[in-house]
Amino acid sequence: MQLSGNSSLIETPPATLVDLRRGDAAILDRIDLPGDDARRLMELGFLPGTRITAGFSAPGGDPRVFQVDGSEIALRRETAKRLQVTIERLKRDRTPRA
Repeated sequence: MQLSGNSSLIETPPATLVDLRRGDAAILDRIDLPGDDARRLMELGFLPGTRITAGFSAPGGDPRVFQVDGSEIALRRETAKRLQVTIERLKRDRTPRA
């Protein structure tokens, strides 16, 4: 039963790094990994609030390269799907060009 009067809102599941296509950018929201693994990723620059850009992947898609804090870091799919992100949407400039 829907209690909200705003039926135009569609709930989408949280995105993870696995959902990014090459060139897509996202802001890291949270890391859902055990303490030591999360700490190691944070040492590499994966901090909440940091912008991450998806890069190339190996044949078969695993591992995949992500650009974070000026570095390129390869993560396996199992790790990448544990990092929740907010995907950045491109904003088109609507001002006329001279």
